Amino acid sequence: MTRARLLLLLVMGTLVGAFFALDLDGYLSLAQLQARQAQVSAWVQAHFAAAALAFMLIYVITTALSLPGASLLTLAGSAVFGIPWGLLLVSFASTLGATLAFLSARFLLRDWVAGRFGDKLASVQAGMAKDGAFYLLSLRLIPLFPFFLVNLVMGLTPIRVSTYYWVSQLGMLPGTFVYVLAGSELATLTSTGNILSPGLVAALTLLGLMPWLMPWLMRWLQRRLALRRLHAPYRKPARFDYNLLVIGAGAGGLVTSYLAAAMKARVALIEQHRMGGDCLNTGCVPSKALIRSARFAAEQRRAGELGFSQGTSRADFAAVMERVAAVIREVAPHDSIERYQALGVECIQGRARLVSPWEVEVNGRRLSSRHLVIATGARPLVPELPGLGDVPHLTSDTLWQLREPPRHLLVLGGGPIGCELAQSLALLGIPVTLVELADQLLPREERDVAEALAAQLARDGVQVLTGWRTERVDARPAEEDLPIRLHLRRGDETRAIEGDQLLLALGRVANVSGFGLEELGVELAPRGTLKVDGFLATNYPSILAVGDVAGPYQLTHFAAHQGWYAAVNALFGPFKRFRADYRVIPAAIYTSPEIARVGLNQREAGARGIPFEVTRFEMAELDRAIADGETGGFIEVLTAPGKDQILGATLVGAHAGERIAEFVLAMRHRLGLGKILATVHPYPTLTEGNKYVAGAWRRARQPGRLLALLARYHGWRRGA
Repeated sequence: MTRARLLLLLVMGTLVGAFFALDLDGYLSLAQLQARQAQVSAWVQAHFAAAALAFMLIYVITTALSLPGASLLTLAGSAVFGIPWGLLLVSFASTLGATLAFLSARFLLRDWVAGRFGDKLASVQAGMAKDGAFYLLSLRLIPLFPFFLVNLVMGLTPIRVSTYYWVSQLGMLPGTFVYVLAGSELATLTSTGNILSPGLVAALTLLGLMPWLMPWLMRWLQRRLALRRLHAPYRKPARFDYNLLVIGAGAGGLVTSYLAAAMKARVALIEQHRMGGDCLNTGCVPSKALIRSARFAAEQRRAGELGFSQGTSRADFAAVMERVAAVIREVAPHDSIERYQALGVECIQGRARLVSPWEVEVNGRRLSSRHLVIATGARPLVPELPGLGDVPHLTSDTLWQLREPPRHLLVLGGGPIGCELAQSLALLGIPVTLVELADQLLPREERDVAEALAAQLARDGVQVLTGWRTERVDARPAEEDLPIRLHLRRGDETRAIEGDQLLLALGRVANVSGFGLEELGVELAPRGTLKVDGFLATNYPSILAVGDVAGPYQLTHFAAHQGWYAAVNALFGPFKRFRADYRVIPAAIYTSPEIARVGLNQREAGARGIPFEVTRFEMAELDRAIADGETGGFIEVLTAPGKDQILGATLVGAHAGERIAEFVLAMRHRLGLGKILATVHPYPTLTEGNKYVAGAWRRARQPGRLLALLARYHGWRRGA
């Protein structure tokens, strides 16, 4: 194959060299063609068949080798053969020459391009395999694209040769016809540049864009008709009470309404329960307050390691839970009605119900707004488990009402919520058993991450059961010390575990019911969230959604991130909309060890077929971690092969949620590991680990030959 390529290159190079060496391009000029027109026409009349064959052969060779002069040959075709024959000969000759150039480019270059840039061109190649004919037709119709360049580029794509031939024949016909007509008036031409006037170029360009414009126009018309049918039952108000009306005062709703008010829009925020949503009242804030108390209990257990006499104080569970409530009260003013009213947001307490794409009923009032934003959040998933209806159970919403410590807590679910709460309560001295259906905790994380957490949970007193399915739950007699029994199965093995409290931590489901969304026909995504497009709009353009109710991530900071897009797209959508950017979204799990991640891990990269290299740094090698006695954990970074481009980072260990920020910043602004390595980090800090993993990446790619030369140079300098 290599020999054949070299031979083809040699032949092509010889022909091109001969063309210029013999000054053949001098014959393909407008002046020469005009001077010899009569002579050539006479020869053609005398030997028509031979002349036609010779003309086609010259034309095919010229176009196949991408030699200059194709335009002049097209003019000559009609000047000496007449318009009908000239159009026929040029049309077939140009297509044959283009196809030969196409095949040459494919034979010589496609394998090399695929090997070097295959991963980057995969999406382009897939698009060409599907719609290559449309793209080629557009390029052929638009005279702005050089003829030879189209042949070269198309040779690198998977388009079929037969498709390439007939589309080229069809696509070049309008331009060929224009040149053939011009050739009939050869004597009056002063330059080939006179042939295509600006108006003609514009017309041909518009014609070339039609394969792209027509499908887009058809989709646009279909959307308009569908939207017209969707809006038909409702009357759009002539005037609106608000520019933006937000339902739900969690993180997504608060940020959306605040930003809209900051942009001087009239905004109303409707909340039926408590301002701050789940994060403030039942999620992030209370769980982190509980974790702080649990961490203190863990520190006491390690008193001997830190130079103190062994001894621990007993946790007062009621006092711990009261402190959690106090933390919520202290943070609450940040999300309060008073604060948001002062920021320009009209806050309405009540249950909202959509009655049209622009109207909401609340407290007996009908309010209208140009756009509505649904930010109703999510609630804990309660499974359809046999016997569950007869057993009192807790969720992450109701756990905070406890003031008496459970005698034995049973936790269903080994995701972030289940692990955080199980570990915290175990550190407070409560016996805890955690059951997870998957074969590891945190099913989305790498196995070594899950195993590190499982080992720590076991040390903290949590009995971890992975790979077990809960088949039913029984309520035992009330006088029993542990009145709840779970029946578990793993393959052919069964077992029963008992406790006095059952905590469900099986994930969360979007709140999409009870707001009038069903009656309007607002579409849902397969996961049960509202179906939104890249601009966060539902199938009704006037209704947008953010946060847990929209997905795809159930994270407070992600909901806030979406809030900016929702506010801007709702207020300025007629002029400019912004597609929500989800490329760099970090997440943290606040167990001990903490786990933080941004971008891909090995499992996800492998599943997507994305090539990567792995660099790992163990926290046991970091001075500050040793001084703090926090040597467990590691930093793992995925990079593109041969580059320092960060594809993802996973941090396990103390304060991982804080330390991940540097990788988030680097990925967001496309900074590689080299930039992190070149950044001065204070010593001794845990963030130095970020620099050291970058250093490990660099050491693994040391230039061996250069270093050997340097060693010889230094030896020479020593006189050795």
